[in-house]
Parts: sequence; C-alpha cells; structure tokens
Amino acid sequence: QVQLVESGGGLVQAGGSLRLSCAASGRTFSSYTMGWFRQAPGKEREFVAAIRWRGGSTYYADSVKGRFTISRDNAKNTVYLQMDSLRPEDTAVYYCAAAGTIRVVTRAYEYDYWGQGTQVTVSS
Repeated sequence: QVQLVESGGGLVQAGGSLRLSCAASGRTFSSYTMGWFRQAPGKEREFVAAIRWRGGSTYYADSVKGRFTISRDNAKNTVYLQMDSLRPEDTAVYYCAAAGTIRVVTRAYEYDYWGQGTQVTVSS
C-alpha cells in the first residue's frame, strides 16, 4: 500500500524559509514523477513543483520559480520542497503526490497517490 507522509509545515514570517518533506513507501518509485501541490481556502488545488524520480529533472510553477526547490533522496525515499523568500500568498495546505509516469505532469488528476497535507502559514 502506497503511503505519502508530509511533514515540515508551520508558521513563518514573510521572507522566511521552510522545508517540507514527503516520505514515500509501499512500492518502488523509480518510474514515478513526484509532485507538490497546494490549496488555499476557497481556491482550487494548484501545481507547485515536480521531480522525476529517475534522473531528477525538475519543474516549477511560475509563481514559485526561483524561490522553491524540489529535490529527492533516493536512499531515504523522500522528496523535499525547500521554500525560501516566503510570501503571505504562499499560505496553503501543501500536498505531496505521486504519478505513475515519467512524463511531466502538472495536473492534479494525473497523480495517483496523495498525502494528507501539511499547513504552511506565512504572516506579513
């Protein structure tokens, strides 16, 4: 059974940093693309970043490009999202997701597995 468990959320001031972690288990993810999404109250879930487990190619939403960095640790089966220069508009629940494809996928419906989410709140 696939499990994705996020951690690392919290409250931070604008301009600060947080690192989210996503521990993946239950199968081999070498042929998967891992993604981070976020959902703010009253808004749709939106793509943040993705990484191909094999090769490590990364992709970002324009709104976070240059501020967020996605990475993975093969030995720990863990994906990270380093978030720097945080803004109040980054406030949301952040979700880790896994898609059973090596293609670039940025739409939520293309992902097969989801974590429970972790709250990130950025104060002004």
